[in-house]
Amino acid sequence: MDADAEDDFRDFVLARTPALLGTAYALTGDRGLAEDLVQTALLKTYRHWRTVRDAEHPEAYVRRMLVNQQLSWWRRRRVAESGRPLPDRAGPDRPSAVEDRDELWRALRQLPPRTRAVLVLRYWEDLPEAEVADILGCSVGSVKSQASRGLHRLRGVLVAGRASGDREGIKP
Repeated sequence: MDADAEDDFRDFVLARTPALLGTAYALTGDRGLAEDLVQTALLKTYRHWRTVRDAEHPEAYVRRMLVNQQLSWWRRRRVAESGRPLPDRAGPDRPSAVEDRDELWRALRQLPPRTRAVLVLRYWEDLPEAEVADILGCSVGSVKSQASRGLHRLRGVLVAGRASGDREGIKP
């Protein structure tokens, strides 16, 4: 790879790694796995950087790699996810907000990986349905239906956890 391409890749990594780590963490639920996922995706990106950097949206390309790699890992190993809480994001400074976010995260981890990927990309990353469809390699209609079913299932998990009278009723 020439020096200009190396510099472009380095700039991309420095600028986009925090966002990619956030996406990877939302997909995996584990900081270590998220870091591994991002490193794997960036390694693949490096190998094909000339093609990736010429793409219309290089970050979307890398996000797709993250999702595909996570689905592959999940199918291969069925990794047991840890119960670590979601890192704080900007929001209200009240203790119940952290508890609510943690409860939501535990519930989200109970969804199938593909459904979780749709919800993470659509609502966590706030991507439009068309971009989510492009990243996941499916139709916009599929994204809409998976998001709808995923939100319905997520609500059910949250209600069941609260009905047990204990936020810890949701499986970690």
